[in-house]
Amino acid sequence: GENMTVEFKKSTNEITKDVYDTVCSFSNREGGHIFLGVQDDGTILGIMPNTVEKMKKNFITTVNNAGKIYPPLYLTPEEINIDDRIILHIYVPVSTQVCRHNGKIFDRSHEADLV
Repeated sequence: GENMTVEFKKSTNEITKDVYDTVCSFSNREGGHIFLGVQDDGTILGIMPNTVEKMKKNFITTVNNAGKIYPPLYLTPEEINIDDRIILHIYVPVSTQVCRHNGKIFDRSHEADLV
């Protein structure tokens, strides 16, 4: 389940803004794993197959854009196939610098990303 270092995001056809909040909070705390295409309760929804490549490209573009994520992070989503459903796994390591999303600093507390 979700905890200090694991976060599930529904994101079945696009990457929502709160994914980047979690990227920053994990980077600022202990690091962690984000799973896209999974509900908060752990139910695997999967990502719509025709949107997987676009989602990966959009994620990489955003985390490498210093105007969105600072400092830029070099992260690559990994496709995982579970029961014929595709999910994306993103590993976020701990950063040596404070990470910001749109100028805001996020921190991780239990299962939440706090400003």
